[in-house]
Amino acid sequence: MKRKNQGGFTLLEVLVASVIMGIAVAGVLSGMAGASRNASRVTESERATLLAKQRMDEILVDRNFPRNVFVEGAYDPRLTGGPGGWRARVMPFEAPPGAAAGPVIDRVELEIWWMSGPTRRSFNLEGFRRNFFHPGDPRFPQ
Repeated sequence: MKRKNQGGFTLLEVLVASVIMGIAVAGVLSGMAGASRNASRVTESERATLLAKQRMDEILVDRNFPRNVFVEGAYDPRLTGGPGGWRARVMPFEAPPGAAAGPVIDRVELEIWWMSGPTRRSFNLEGFRRNFFHPGDPRFPQ
């Protein structure tokens, strides 16, 4: 009696194919985890950028913001996804020499910070605005 070759895979072929598929799936999952972490960082940075722009705009239009002192504040953790805050200082940048009062250019420094897990992340912004010196205003940082 003649035996016919039956089509199919041997156990060894199935095991080798399973190992190859396992390695490929592990590589894909690792890449997806890295992409997810990067997306989370970008989202945090975008959120902080929007909050920083809003705070800078508020400082630039507030002509009574104190000069030559650091002013700090905290953000609601629901807005930043965790602890976060800001620190700002307005300093005279350019003024007519010897003038006791009059127009001046103020420099606004703003630092925004937030926590990303155990790591503190931050970035700085700088802006300028026109303002006026009034008699008795401090001219330069102490």
